[in-house]
Amino acid sequence: MKRPSAWHLVLAPMALLFALPLLWLLVSSVMSNAEINRFPPALIPSHIDLGGYRYVLGNALFPRWFVNSMIVSAVAVTANLVLGTLGGYAFARIRFTGSKVVLGMMLATMVIPFQLTMIPTFLVMKQLGLIDTLGALIIPSLVTPLAVFLFRQFFVSLPRELEEAAWIDGCGRLRILISIVIPLARPALSTVAVLTFLATWNDLTWPLIAINSDTNYTLQLGLTTFQGQHHTQWAAVMVGNVITVLPVLLGFLLAQKAFIRSLASTGLKG
Repeated sequence: MKRPSAWHLVLAPMALLFALPLLWLLVSSVMSNAEINRFPPALIPSHIDLGGYRYVLGNALFPRWFVNSMIVSAVAVTANLVLGTLGGYAFARIRFTGSKVVLGMMLATMVIPFQLTMIPTFLVMKQLGLIDTLGALIIPSLVTPLAVFLFRQFFVSLPRELEEAAWIDGCGRLRILISIVIPLARPALSTVAVLTFLATWNDLTWPLIAINSDTNYTLQLGLTTFQGQHHTQWAAVMVGNVITVLPVLLGFLLAQKAFIRSLASTGLKG
């Protein structure tokens, strides 16, 4: 076991500071609406009130919203892993005319604000007849430039000798990718999976535009129904956010080591 260093004296208070909002969220979820609205705010609940949990879990549509979010996130993660791997490997190993130009144009789309693309995206989804369906949430997230870029950078860092040995043994490019490259790319796979899951799971803006029926709401969109113009069920909002944050925290904790290792090894190597 490594001995604590001087950095821990700095990092420990910072970690506690960043954890305070999560602790406050958890504590507020077992408060009543009256305690949450009280001023000055109560830091510790006078008693455990599970009314917010009963309200949220008793909502007939809440399980449907959770399943919808899981479907959208799972499909987006899977598609980004498959398509991002293929695209990243192509840019890293296959030399074709204009490859650097195409890569540069693809990366340039990352700086375009979503507000500029949401209307064209909406019109495309409308022409496809996908508005107010989960398909409208899935298709725009099937592959992202960030996923392709991260895979490309990781594959560039791998020694070519591993692939050249497989070439000599008669393996094709796809076989090399599946049998040799992908098993070595677990850090990059974990990183892309976590980032894609975070982006799709927490997205509110696009579902708010593309979805109309409450049965097709995602979890983030469904939570907005607990907030009204004149009255807000703050206890329910806090509980809903606790349930929303749990899969994100669990996913990050499971992939933490691979995530950090990938960021350390995936530089800006050309």
